[in-house]
Amino acid sequence: MIDLRSDTVTRPSKAMREAMATAPVGDDVYRDDPSVLALETRVAQILGKDDAVFVPTGTMSNQIAIRTHCEPGDLALMEANSHVVNNEAGAAAALSGVTVKPLPSARGIFSAAEVDEAMPVVHEYVPRHLTSPRALLCVENTHNAGGGALWPLEDIKAVCAAGRGCGLALHLDGARLWHATAASGVSEREYAAGFDTVNVCFSKGLGAPVGSALAGSYELVARARRFKQQFGGGMRQAGVLAAAALHAVDYHRGDLVHDIRRARALAEGIAELPGIAVALETVQTNIVRFHVTGLPTASFARECFREGVHMLPTGGASVRAVVHRDLSDDCIEEACEAMGRVSRRHQPSDRR
Repeated sequence: MIDLRSDTVTRPSKAMREAMATAPVGDDVYRDDPSVLALETRVAQILGKDDAVFVPTGTMSNQIAIRTHCEPGDLALMEANSHVVNNEAGAAAALSGVTVKPLPSARGIFSAAEVDEAMPVVHEYVPRHLTSPRALLCVENTHNAGGGALWPLEDIKAVCAAGRGCGLALHLDGARLWHATAASGVSEREYAAGFDTVNVCFSKGLGAPVGSALAGSYELVARARRFKQQFGGGMRQAGVLAAAALHAVDYHRGDLVHDIRRARALAEGIAELPGIAVALETVQTNIVRFHVTGLPTASFARECFREGVHMLPTGGASVRAVVHRDLSDDCIEEACEAMGRVSRRHQPSDRR
């Protein structure tokens, strides 16, 4: 099976498993697991922050960031199709009592003007207590629902400046920030510079089985540790997992350029097929979103599965395919051939 559902489906490499098996461990709740401490130090150094906290998932990382920056009743600004809005089960409201104000965008990228427009009108005739306090601005880079869209650095700087001008805290959901760096050449530190907190994920693309980290100042990370514990993220001998993440960070980031190249090859291959439409200019990292005509996407995904290719229908006529380190060039070629067989079966015959 060629599994294109996500870059989270990878299996740990032999070297990663050896790192896990030999990892020195302690008790992370007591802050004495040496492998966790080493990972947190390394991530903070990469991102240019004081400290980082290791957590099980990217969702937890984003959610403890929201709770760190906000109080119940506050409002957080973020893109309408962001991971926090669409894929975290309403956690901001359920766990922190925080309301989300969605911002319009082009493939996940919004402007400084849209940040300004989302702020309440300040006027002596408008009671301030009628509106939720705006507390936080979130950016997602790369943007999952935008097809792995890459934020230009200048746009990030402009949005951060607008957020600062509005008195907002700034959080970067950089679950796939590694891919942004691999595609653009802009370092993770440069992307992270304008933000108070940054989430990065080790199981998306890097091949680790578990884990994310939230980085920021000493004060913010100390506060985030409280909410990690409160939300159920306290782990004990977590060094076994941290060792996998540290191996991924140190040895797998350089391989992401191959995933990006293969995603482009996949997009170009299926763009030539009847009944499939893909905008090649939108394929910037390792995610390919395309449209299917001739049959419902649910049926298309099922037929492709029977042909040996596993993908996710994502609503309407859209399908998502994600390239990752467990796939070869041959896998991409075979996937294109399988999708071609399915799409051709459903094209109208020429009866002239």
